[in-house]
Amino acid sequence: MIDLKFLRENPETVKQNIKNKFQDHKLPLVDEVIELDAKARKAKQEADALRANRNSISKQIGALMGQGKKEEAMALKEQVQKDAVRLAELETIEKELSEKITKIMMAIPNIIDPSVPIGKDDSSNVEIQKYGEPIVPDFEIPYHTEIMEKFNGIDLDAAGKVAGNGFYYLMGDIARLHSAVLSYARDFMIDRGFTYCVPPFMIRSGVVTGVMSFDEMEAMMYKIEGEDLYLIGTSEHSMIGKFIDTIQEEEKLPYTLTSYSPCFRKEKGAHGIEERGVYRIHQFEKQEMVVVCKPEESQLWYDKLWQNTVDLFRSLDIPTRTLECCSGDLADLKVKSCDVEAWSPRQKKYFEVGSCSNLGDAQARRLRIRVKGKEGKYFAHTLNNTVAAPPRMLIAFLENNLNADGSVNIPAALQPYMGGKTKIES
Repeated sequence: MIDLKFLRENPETVKQNIKNKFQDHKLPLVDEVIELDAKARKAKQEADALRANRNSISKQIGALMGQGKKEEAMALKEQVQKDAVRLAELETIEKELSEKITKIMMAIPNIIDPSVPIGKDDSSNVEIQKYGEPIVPDFEIPYHTEIMEKFNGIDLDAAGKVAGNGFYYLMGDIARLHSAVLSYARDFMIDRGFTYCVPPFMIRSGVVTGVMSFDEMEAMMYKIEGEDLYLIGTSEHSMIGKFIDTIQEEEKLPYTLTSYSPCFRKEKGAHGIEERGVYRIHQFEKQEMVVVCKPEESQLWYDKLWQNTVDLFRSLDIPTRTLECCSGDLADLKVKSCDVEAWSPRQKKYFEVGSCSNLGDAQARRLRIRVKGKEGKYFAHTLNNTVAAPPRMLIAFLENNLNADGSVNIPAALQPYMGGKTKIES
């Protein structure tokens, strides 16, 4: 959510930003906010004048009563009562206008960084850099579920009977590999100075609307029936929520956190052939990184966060690349974002395994996360990035470490988490 004062003073900038995100249907919202804001400020001015007048009249009434001028005092009391009725009306108007303004402001996209390429959808995302040499072996690589099945490592049929499509049982060495990746990712981030956290896996609606847009909420979140609780789609949701309604001391920033959680997502919409198996599912586990920092440091941390993911994947012999997300591919709260993609030798292309986002002060403004600095209070900046989400990472890992005989190499970095194994063999 952008600053209302900024919108009031720079309406054309806000409108151009909406156009850059190809959301022209939201253009009328800017003028609507300006109109409602003018009415709200007018109501506030009248209410403030009545409050000031009430205080002045109250003093006059006391003086008149002390002088024995009861009739004059009673006349002023009647005026105070009339003003009180009007003041109550104005306070109701102020509240209603404020709620309308907030609701509309939450639908207006955040101002994107000038460096973001302009484009309508992910087809306009721009490759930044490749890391590692993508290799296509001279033997056929099976689909990832077929690789897992050879190790008796996955059961989609049983999961379908128990929970429906979009769920899975992992077993044996594949289940162990899944846990090993998460443990390795956790320690990798701890070694880089991040504090390890295990957050709540459910959050209240006030936190949900603080960390994401209404559209994202509807598309992703599972609601707990009869309670003000939602299952988290990623631990970023509850990790940012940890700071709700707080004033942080500037000298304690930045907060650098790495969190583990299961994730639950609706994943609505048609899925293509490459989204079978464990590529796009309703439940998975993930290691995340979250930063709360000063505004002037957010770009520095943005670059550190995506680099952490690249470094982790490269340590497991997985070639990667980074893509700058274009304006139309950015969620409304994001200032800047890049995807980290892993190489798929089976598909002979890269696919997304993580997303790094700088949200500026949008989440902090919604959740009222402020910082007490030398020159006053201001809103913090928040960032997040995927360290590793094993379902997709398992796909990249298995394909890039598969041998012609069907065995899978375990890179040295992961061997301590796999009981010293150097290979997975059937």
